[in-house]
Amino acid sequence: MIEHLVSPELRRWLLAQVDCGREAREIVDSMRDAGWDAALAQQALQQVLEPGQAQRARAPGAPGAPDAPHGECGAMPGPALEGSPSTLVVEGHALQVLASLQRPRLVLFGGLLTSDECDALVEQARERLARSETVDLGSGDSRIDGARTSEGMFFARGQTPLVERIERRIAALLRWPVERGEGLQVLRYVAGAEYRPHHDYFDPAHAGSAAVLARGGQRVATLVMYLAAPAGGGATSFPDAGLSIAPVKGNAVFFSYEEPKPWTRSLHGGAPVLAGEKWVATKWLRQRRFD
Repeated sequence: MIEHLVSPELRRWLLAQVDCGREAREIVDSMRDAGWDAALAQQALQQVLEPGQAQRARAPGAPGAPDAPHGECGAMPGPALEGSPSTLVVEGHALQVLASLQRPRLVLFGGLLTSDECDALVEQARERLARSETVDLGSGDSRIDGARTSEGMFFARGQTPLVERIERRIAALLRWPVERGEGLQVLRYVAGAEYRPHHDYFDPAHAGSAAVLARGGQRVATLVMYLAAPAGGGATSFPDAGLSIAPVKGNAVFFSYEEPKPWTRSLHGGAPVLAGEKWVATKWLRQRRFD
């Protein structure tokens, strides 16, 4: 029965798309890109919009209601996991859903990238590596920080055919437009390198955040893709959730944060590499178009 497929999460997402003024055809197309059968997607939309069945989330500020998510029109990026699928097909590419958490909102994917795609992305990035930087909270400028000891580089969106293909796959998987993503960042961690626990969002209370937020608004989600696994160490940790994810080549971890606040449990870090090298590609998603 279709009603069993329409989870509260899907219901909120569908209603948010309608509130944003998207046409039914566009909503169904987005669901198809995420792996839904077109007929089932159409039925799900109709069921949510039937009189008496469109149970909208309580208004922000109502007793017991969470604050509104800070994605545009209340929407947030994320995969279509209604029906608890073990496999998703996006842009003709099949990948596995290995694990999912609610807090932090996190999904672990298997085989998001092929081995050849991982190797090719590493080679395209290798010659442009430089010491990784972080955002200075006071000025908004980039600076070298001892908490982050990797090397990295950024691709512009669509800079190479490979980057463009990966970005299209991510957009379809997470139901978030390509233009609302920062350029793909590739990082290399050699033995001893790490990234101490941190949040990816920009704290509005810091003076330097205003300049960063002017370019596309707040970050709302992160996707970390593992391009090469070290011989030891290098796990991605989520201290507030007691979770540690091994860096398996081709796999990826997605997590989102409804607000730029610690209660989202999105604090995370890269444990020190003990042997070999770890390569990752990171995609940050913004509220609005990022330029």
